[in-house]
Amino acid sequence: MEYIEIFLVIFSLLFLFCYFFHKKDGLPTNWPVIGMLPAVSKNYHRIHDYAVEVLEKSQLTFLGKGPWFTNMKFLFTVDPANVHHILSKNFGNYPRGSKFKEISEFLIEKVWEKIESRLIPFLDHASEQQFEIDLQDLFERFSFDTISTVVMDYDPESLSIDLPNLPFLKAVRDFEEVIVYRHAVPTCVWKFQRWLDIGQEKKHREAWKIIDDFIYGCISKKREEMSKNSKSKACKVGNEVGADLMTIYMDEVRKSAEIGSNGEKFLRDTILAFFFAGRGTVGVGLVWFFYLLSENPHVLSKIKEELDAMTTQMQYHHTDDDIMWNRYKILSTNFQDLKDKLIYLHATICEALRLYPPVAFNTKVPIEPDTLPSGHKVDSSMQIIFSTYAMGRMKSLWGEDCCEFKPERWMLETDKIRYVPSHKFLAFSSGPRTCLGKNMSLTVMKAATIAIISRYHIEPVQAHPVVPETSMVLHMKQGFKVKVAAY
Repeated sequence: MEYIEIFLVIFSLLFLFCYFFHKKDGLPTNWPVIGMLPAVSKNYHRIHDYAVEVLEKSQLTFLGKGPWFTNMKFLFTVDPANVHHILSKNFGNYPRGSKFKEISEFLIEKVWEKIESRLIPFLDHASEQQFEIDLQDLFERFSFDTISTVVMDYDPESLSIDLPNLPFLKAVRDFEEVIVYRHAVPTCVWKFQRWLDIGQEKKHREAWKIIDDFIYGCISKKREEMSKNSKSKACKVGNEVGADLMTIYMDEVRKSAEIGSNGEKFLRDTILAFFFAGRGTVGVGLVWFFYLLSENPHVLSKIKEELDAMTTQMQYHHTDDDIMWNRYKILSTNFQDLKDKLIYLHATICEALRLYPPVAFNTKVPIEPDTLPSGHKVDSSMQIIFSTYAMGRMKSLWGEDCCEFKPERWMLETDKIRYVPSHKFLAFSSGPRTCLGKNMSLTVMKAATIAIISRYHIEPVQAHPVVPETSMVLHMKQGFKVKVAAY
């Protein structure tokens, strides 16, 4: 009887303890010793939607705390004033990564080259054979081949009929997954896993080796090529000769005494930054874009109407009567002149990026202590995390219809686009800005969209689940299975 009484006393104390410490407002409870780790662990599989819920209930900014002994602090925010403060007003205190050089004409040329030689042949084959394809995998391969060619003058030919297995693509996905994991657990936990070489940290080490082997291998081949040809090519600007970005950066490394012995690592990091930005932004952005079109056929119809109107206009001005111009040929041939005139298509892509930003989180750490407009004090021990996914879905920012797919919200008039400042719409700015400039990402997406919509009908496989993956890049967890039919 004595043991039962002791048990009841302990149970009652624990019950009261949990009752008083547990938050009733739906926000994560900051438990003694373990902090908010239970809430994060419980919702880790749905971390993007969970961030929306927490930020909606906490007036756009939420201070998270890990276990006491880890001194783990992070500030989640989608407050436009905070974003503006960090990205603009006090920009110098929050360093960012490398700036990407825009090479517009060269990139467009390579994009259409890959569309003609890889994307269309594969979709034609899928249409003829009537087999299911994973549109996410297709766009990832398309982006990978395009970025590899532009950055390194190397075509891995990942988008081919037989869809070869490429360890590099899986390694990049694993790397992105580990980054999110490291943000969700105390530093001492993942560092201990790294010391033991187990779990996510073993995956991280294996991914890094594959990534390094691939990129350093490409660097080595490029050096051999350059040593054989003393006249290295230059970046294509206007009518000048074109070349890859690796050649340009190698020339910079050769000229810069500051980089010195770190030249190889500098090249590796620069090239990897292009891969993460380009492959993720364009490929992931495209797959969510086509998913939204499949769910909203009226939007797809409006895009086709705009393309048809532009085709008719261009056909009227074309004087070569010996050529039979179809919609695809007219739009692809005149893409450079048309890409900024496709107003509704532009608005639709912006709206898709709002709802499904390719980069789901953006992290900053201040150099010096600072006070944000929201009143939160931050220092170098705190990670500030912009939830780009949450920012695009906040009722307080976008209204009650914030989760609806409405391209019209971006349009002031039929011939104008409403450009929202980046400090209000981080979900849009943080994705496209990172891939050869914001406009370049939109350009690639427009080109691929025109090529597909003009030639094919995309039909999603019924009952296939479409949910975001727990990753820094907003992949679909199980891909996007579709069937393709050529017109």
